[in-house]
Amino acid sequence: MKYRKWLLVALALVLAFALVGCGGDDTTTDDTTTDDSSEVTTLRVGATASPHAEILEQVKEDLKAQGIDLEIIEFSDYVTPNTALDSGELDANFFQHVPYLDDFNSENGTDLVSVLPIHFEPLTIYAGQSDDLKSIADGATIAIPNDTTNEARALLLLEAEGLISLKEGVGIAATPADIVDNAHNIKFVEAEAAALPRLLDDADFAVINGNFALSAGIDSALALASESADSEAADMYANVLVVKAGNENDAGIQKLISALKSDSVRTFINESYDGVVVPVF
Repeated sequence: MKYRKWLLVALALVLAFALVGCGGDDTTTDDTTTDDSSEVTTLRVGATASPHAEILEQVKEDLKAQGIDLEIIEFSDYVTPNTALDSGELDANFFQHVPYLDDFNSENGTDLVSVLPIHFEPLTIYAGQSDDLKSIADGATIAIPNDTTNEARALLLLEAEGLISLKEGVGIAATPADIVDNAHNIKFVEAEAAALPRLLDDADFAVINGNFALSAGIDSALALASESADSEAADMYANVLVVKAGNENDAGIQKLISALKSDSVRTFINESYDGVVVPVF
């Protein structure tokens, strides 16, 4: 009995020392986790590959030095990055212009907002079977986008080059039905914007979006005329950084905005895309 009594006392002492030791470890761990200087914030940003993800890559190191781990998630469509942002899977996205964003919000009941216009992808007239706009042949064929937004932009560009005339004031709502003067009897081939690079060899000219020209690897030497950086289209269709409403002033988002507005990003865009992508900040 005496032996059992001493054994119980010994076990109690061992347990007491063990609890004190654990308490000391907990205090050390808490001190470490509350050291804000070592914390890193992950910022998840969705983007289409070119040029959006490429532009974001330019600010990763800058943000890393500020305690931001920029994670770029690439998408190949224009719907998923907005639904992912709305659901909280992303902190921001970068692939769209404001008219598309407004339509998406209206159709899906989302509340996503633009926080920074970054670049403009001008529509460009590329040479196909012909290479001289000033000596365009009667009956020449020009391939243009068939979606409402880009078709109007294409027609406005052709008007700016003196190839057609549109109804006065029609602006970005223009369609081929609004052409009032077509002196060269130009034939328009309307096709999905993404398909236009494949039609270039079969048409005299094609008006192609910058991102699709980049993806198709079209030689910049074939570019004959582009929308200007101060055009109506440039102001309206700049590609923007987007967040969910209420997150505009988030510290990480503000650091991302500052990094994207840097001179180094402007220089990268100007030197990398031969005018197919134009900075607007």
